[in-house]
Amino acid sequence: MEFVIKISQFLLSLSLLIVLHELGHFIPAKLFKTRVEKFYLFFDVKFSLFKKKIGDTVYGIGWLPLGGYVKISGMIDESMDKEQMAQPPQPWEFRSKLAWQRLIIMLGGVTVNFLLAILIYIGMSYFYGDRILPNENIKDGVLVESTVANKAGLLTGDKIISVDGEPIEDFSQISEKVLFGKNITIERDGQQSTVTLPEDFLAQLIDSNEKKFIDLRMPFVIAEVPDSSFNKGTGIQKGDIITGFNDKKTKYIDEVIPALETFKGQQVQATVLRDNKELQIPLTISEEGKLSLVYASGATPETLEALGYYKFETKKYGFFESIPVGFVKTKEKLSSYITQVKAIFTPSTGAYKGVGGFKAIYDIFPNYWSWQVFWNITAFLSIMLGFLNLLPIPALDGGHVMFLLYEMVSGRKPGDKFLEYAQMVGFIILIALVLFANGNDIFKAIFN
Repeated sequence: MEFVIKISQFLLSLSLLIVLHELGHFIPAKLFKTRVEKFYLFFDVKFSLFKKKIGDTVYGIGWLPLGGYVKISGMIDESMDKEQMAQPPQPWEFRSKLAWQRLIIMLGGVTVNFLLAILIYIGMSYFYGDRILPNENIKDGVLVESTVANKAGLLTGDKIISVDGEPIEDFSQISEKVLFGKNITIERDGQQSTVTLPEDFLAQLIDSNEKKFIDLRMPFVIAEVPDSSFNKGTGIQKGDIITGFNDKKTKYIDEVIPALETFKGQQVQATVLRDNKELQIPLTISEEGKLSLVYASGATPETLEALGYYKFETKKYGFFESIPVGFVKTKEKLSSYITQVKAIFTPSTGAYKGVGGFKAIYDIFPNYWSWQVFWNITAFLSIMLGFLNLLPIPALDGGHVMFLLYEMVSGRKPGDKFLEYAQMVGFIILIALVLFANGNDIFKAIFN
């Protein structure tokens, strides 16, 4: 069932983004009276799952879910229709239109991608608001579970003050900024210092196969007292929070675990928080340092607030207030993604090792259905799709835009033969990138 939920979200998001992107090309093409021969969701290699011709356009669904396309008459694209291009230009063809009209047609797809992201963030801001954890409210620092990060100098209990001189405002910023940062200003034991991460920090994290990096420190909440537990009958209950053993305080899970090692093979007086009251309960710790209890490794913001661990802030927006918020969030996400792309194309960082394809995108979606999460992921993917399509690679929208801008500035149109060869080179580059990204997914699935 979890697979069905994940794959449904993945295909729905992908289909929506593809259709709207291609619609961004389709609408201006029609406005400028340019013939669109095909409008396809997914690729129809050899055959289609569905197709229907309406007017001059065949609308269809292909079987290969690697993207989609519109085939515009008189345009050198992935179809490489040399027969058509050998014929004299017709008034309804792309090549017969003015340069600025062709430019608008080519920019239509990415424009829709960015507008979609803005609209989604506006809607989410209006309907859900923002729930944030201000960095200043993290009094006891963060949880750093990565041995690579520990080796670099980041430890559990550190307060992350700023990254590369940019102050951290809320907790959600920390992981990403540290991942792509260099100089991390921390506060430890009341003293500030700077941790300089190695240039290949990202590569080390990827190679380590560690799933966790930086997180919130959580309380040790009892989730279940099994009937087979040797601490059954001591008075410990589901929902109890262990905050100490004897005279040793253990506010967080990361403090409880080493304490169990310290007191293994002993009976201790555990300090337990129940209904905001402290109780003393005798517990036995095995020779292996176990309590024979099931504990929860996370808690909801509401629970954490009620327990006094963290104080969250909720921002609500009116409709008109949510509009600038949508623009700001899109700008921030775009800036963040550009930073990631720069790291990928800087070999010394090793970030290219973390590049993934369709499997990586599929893994982003949760195994439960949440419209809030779905739209948040879709907005980011829309930004990603828009930016990648703007890269100046022939066969991408950005490649066509590059040649059109050259034509508009120089007054000279590149020859059809040159454009055909450029399209072929661009297509080879794209295939190589797709194979690399999805090859990374396969490699990780086999060896990790």
